[in-house]
Amino acid sequence: MGVVKAVLCTGFVLLMAICSGGGANIVTVDVHAARRLLDQGNTYLDVRTEEEFENGHVRNAINIPYRINTSEGMVNNPKFLDQVRSHFDKEDHLVVGCKSGVRSVYATIDLLNAEFKHAYNMEGGYLAWVENGYAV
Repeated sequence: MGVVKAVLCTGFVLLMAICSGGGANIVTVDVHAARRLLDQGNTYLDVRTEEEFENGHVRNAINIPYRINTSEGMVNNPKFLDQVRSHFDKEDHLVVGCKSGVRSVYATIDLLNAEFKHAYNMEGGYLAWVENGYAV
């Protein structure tokens, strides 16, 4: 049931992104295509919190949280794009993932709007990765 909910949420977010006309043309890939991209040299950008990342992650992933815990609760990481720019060039090929595929949509939109040309959203996130038995 959780995967169905995640897919529906991701679909809704993608529909909103398309309808908003924000200029970002998101490419969403399933977990199998994401693995192929990683095998071809793309980098996995994990946008989950540090705590989530420490509990398990895609092998060789770089963790830059899109949302962070503060005294006011979860908020967007105001340094997200600066942190990404410090690790990657705008021409680098990135597979962006989170827990279930929702935060990664927003992160991918921000990356594309910041002129990162090869950012791909991974549908289903880390849950789909683990569910398919891929290495962590």
